[in-house]
Amino acid sequence: MPRVDTHREPMPKLEPSARRETFEEVAVGYEQATAEHEASRCILCPRQPCVGGCPVGVDIPQFVKALREKDMPAAVRILKSKNSLPGICGRVCPQESQCERQCVIGKLGAPIAIGRLERYVADWEMAHGPVAAAAPTSSQPSGKRVAVVGSGPAGLTASADLAKSGHQVTIFESLHTPGGVLAYGIPEFRLPQRIVKTEVEYVCSLGVEMRLNWVVGKTITIDEILSDGYQAVFLGTGAGLPQFLNLPGENYGGIYSSNEFLTRINLMKAYLFPSYRTPINIGQVVAVIGGGNVAMDSARCALRSGAREVYLVYRRSRTEMPAREEEIENALEEGVIFKLLTNPRKFLGNDQGQVTGMECVEMELGEPDQSGRRRPVVKPGSEFVMKVDTVVVAVGTTPHPLVPSTTPGLTVSAHGTIAADEGSGQTTRPAVWAGGDATTGSATVISAMGAGRRAAAAIDHYLRKGTGG
Repeated sequence: MPRVDTHREPMPKLEPSARRETFEEVAVGYEQATAEHEASRCILCPRQPCVGGCPVGVDIPQFVKALREKDMPAAVRILKSKNSLPGICGRVCPQESQCERQCVIGKLGAPIAIGRLERYVADWEMAHGPVAAAAPTSSQPSGKRVAVVGSGPAGLTASADLAKSGHQVTIFESLHTPGGVLAYGIPEFRLPQRIVKTEVEYVCSLGVEMRLNWVVGKTITIDEILSDGYQAVFLGTGAGLPQFLNLPGENYGGIYSSNEFLTRINLMKAYLFPSYRTPINIGQVVAVIGGGNVAMDSARCALRSGAREVYLVYRRSRTEMPAREEEIENALEEGVIFKLLTNPRKFLGNDQGQVTGMECVEMELGEPDQSGRRRPVVKPGSEFVMKVDTVVVAVGTTPHPLVPSTTPGLTVSAHGTIAADEGSGQTTRPAVWAGGDATTGSATVISAMGAGRRAAAAIDHYLRKGTGG
């Protein structure tokens, strides 16, 4: 066996001191020589465990092989045959817990930087123009129509796969901009909107029709869609309903849900004020409550929006944080102050109704709970007050009830998620499938894409066996 290179090429990044002043993308990306060297580390092992770790089944060794052989069009074609959103996935997917975790090289040292190579290939195509036949469509249109509700990662993936299979696909998107959480939830410095725009345009280039400002459940119902000649519906409506802590004083001004905070900054361009006249008041001292990627995004946005101090308040330790390690490191580098093993008890405010502080308690870690993480318990006599003038609550989201409440026969769980078969996405309503955060609650972009692919395959089978009308 040849000598294995266990050294991983680092991702070039903007300097932390400069990052606090700009929403420009933090990760710069690999140069050609760096990407080719990283690709050369892959031993092209025959078992290909990395493929099994990819929720959308990308043929990772083959696209990596094409890259290191300098055949970039082939790398693009291989990658996009299974993944219609590689520029997005290469930036925001947790490869370290999926494909890279299965990498054989990772057992000896650092795994192949699969996500960074995916990003490099996607960016190469964006710089050099579309690669012909990157994703061939069916030569014979099926004559079947499919409606997709939501243009987030699940909806875009399902739409692309269905269009490649020859079906006529229409996406109904409630917002004025496509992309779902990709557009409103992930900051520009982590996922530039030009990347989202380009990959949405690619999906539309497959023949997918995009209808914006259509609020399914109000503008039109699922029953009306099915009565209008669509033979199948896929629900990729996401989990855009914020969760709160239900603590005293949570209605004070200056307390945002992470959804509102990030939507104002990302989708409504508050960070470009006054060019975009979106109001958002960020005080000098900001507390973000939570420990996931959304909490990191919120804290880093607050820093870039003028806050003097930003605290990340999390009730467990760093070890239990669900956020990606690289996002935790980026936040620390940029100056976010971690207030760990800390939990708010109530919010304090002034006579004008504005938040002025949080009464908190210190926590200790006990036995593991159902999540496998050690359960935080209150340390007696540890109460203290944090003075803050802005709070962002980033403790999770749930699906919005609008579509289920207006769709007879569509079952939801006690948590508000749409009940659907895990393998196929089939719901309890005939001719209706669902996938992504709408069925699981808030999860990752790539897991939503995997659900979109599985549902698209099931819908294609349903339509082709003649059941679809």
